[in-house]
Amino acid sequence: MRRRIAGVGAAVLAGMLVVAAAGCAGEGARPQDLAAPAPVATELAVEASADPAEIAAPTPSAVQGLGGAPKWSASPSAKPTPKTKTTRTAGPRPVPKPPTETKVPPPPPPQAPTGCKPTYRGTQASRAQVKTALTSAAGRTYWPTSAPDIKIPLNLMKATAWQESGWQSHIIACDGGVGLMQVMPATAQWMNQRFGQSYDIDAYQDNAYLGGTYLAWLTKYIGDMYFDADYRLDASLCTSELNSCLLNAVISAYNYGHGAVAQEGEPLAIPNPQYVRNVRALMTECVCLDY
Repeated sequence: MRRRIAGVGAAVLAGMLVVAAAGCAGEGARPQDLAAPAPVATELAVEASADPAEIAAPTPSAVQGLGGAPKWSASPSAKPTPKTKTTRTAGPRPVPKPPTETKVPPPPPPQAPTGCKPTYRGTQASRAQVKTALTSAAGRTYWPTSAPDIKIPLNLMKATAWQESGWQSHIIACDGGVGLMQVMPATAQWMNQRFGQSYDIDAYQDNAYLGGTYLAWLTKYIGDMYFDADYRLDASLCTSELNSCLLNAVISAYNYGHGAVAQEGEPLAIPNPQYVRNVRALMTECVCLDY
């Protein structure tokens, strides 16, 4: 969740990633299951249970939920066909709309010095615990009022966590990134204020929620500016051009910051193509998808 592409270190993640993972990554996490925070969000819906066995599978994505309008039989009393939301079939707008979110996250920190090694604190969460946390985060509705169709695909959550930290919940990156999703402390503080939450960056489950919240915020911010509020994070909408779809833009901004990807008056940019290619490959090939 910052400007860096180098890996956690060959000694840490060698053999773990199907595609070279980015990330001098990290978080200190507590292995015990944590109860989800109380639902005090202004926009953020909290729906997870504290008991992993009670956490429902994530709801279908907005892409899967889109369907044709029902057809009514022709008769004198036939009802009109309900209007369906217009979706884009082309790429991003060449000239973006003004952003709807005027208060934005802090910029990413400077790149960590070459040769710096990550540190660790706390106890590593098990793969089962990490999977439960990521699944819960992917299943949430982050914008229930203004953009309820925004959903974060589970394979995107899993791939991002693998790329960032190799699913290590207790690792701290040289640039300050924490945990599974490599959340920067300043970004976590901003998101807690923006969404009225009190997520603990050092708790692996909360760390997953913070990562999901940031992905959802980026989806809305970039989707409003360049994609006319079409929030589909659908790989089938992408072409060979990396700046062709919202999915690639969100992945890029998660690593490099929103300001490097979406700027007023400027076309959509992908400043970190290798990072985007890594995460996209992990979304279909990562061994973590089977966990």
